[in-house]
Amino acid sequence: MGLYSIILGLIDLYSMALVIYILMSWFPGARESSIGEFLAKICEPYLEPFRKIIPPIGMLDISPIVAILVLTYLIPQGVGVLFSWFMW
Repeated sequence: MGLYSIILGLIDLYSMALVIYILMSWFPGARESSIGEFLAKICEPYLEPFRKIIPPIGMLDISPIVAILVLTYLIPQGVGVLFSWFMW
């Protein structure tokens, strides 16, 4: 199950990058740094569909929370199902 572990590790790493990117929005100018720009390049393509579907509630954007939940719970389960189909 080496490939499965690698994929789950990459999902964990990406979810950490998302959390860092989201937390950077609390600090003025953080997203304009080189790290912020790099994280924007890798995180915004994933977050954009969630922002289109889930409208903000007042000034609170909850779409990143939903995106992280999907990434940490649903996608690993889907990967597990795919591996169970191909590895039986």
